[in-house]
Amino acid sequence: MRPRDIPNLITVFRFLLVPPLVWLLLNDRFAAALSVFCVAGFSDGLDGYLAKRFQWTSRLGALLDPLADKLLLVASFITLGWLGWIPLWLVVLVCLRDLVIVAGAVSYHFLIEHLSADPSLISKLNTFAQILLVLAVMVNRDIYTLPELWMDVLLYSVLVSTLWSGLDYVWTWSRKAWRKRDGV
Repeated sequence: MRPRDIPNLITVFRFLLVPPLVWLLLNDRFAAALSVFCVAGFSDGLDGYLAKRFQWTSRLGALLDPLADKLLLVASFITLGWLGWIPLWLVVLVCLRDLVIVAGAVSYHFLIEHLSADPSLISKLNTFAQILLVLAVMVNRDIYTLPELWMDVLLYSVLVSTLWSGLDYVWTWSRKAWRKRDGV
């Protein structure tokens, strides 16, 4: 193992946190699940810091890191939706957005050109809103009852940012594909 592999190993560790997180949520151990979710968040920041600080970036890391983040969030959303703590319509919307983006990215990569996508600002805001909602649900279930208004604001922030970021990705990458196809 080389030092430059450390960020990728941390990312693999984040993948391994998904099953315990889901198990803890399914067994109503929200405080423990919150701890696992926070460890995963810390590991995400740590691997990103190490990769950038020491130039330990890699193509594999660029693919695995967002995949680990997405798996953690989607697994949290699906589990919390299954338990009835996040509305199923929002879980479906979040998952559908991700499927559309992944299908579009794969199509663009194979039909148009190599894809090197950076998340848009609205996509980063959407991820942040999703993280806040998952954290709030876990806190609300086992640690401290949050005001209903806060939960509603978070829920509708995820709704709006999910729709907005999904439409933004479809619009932006469709335009790029048309321009590339037409030679513009």
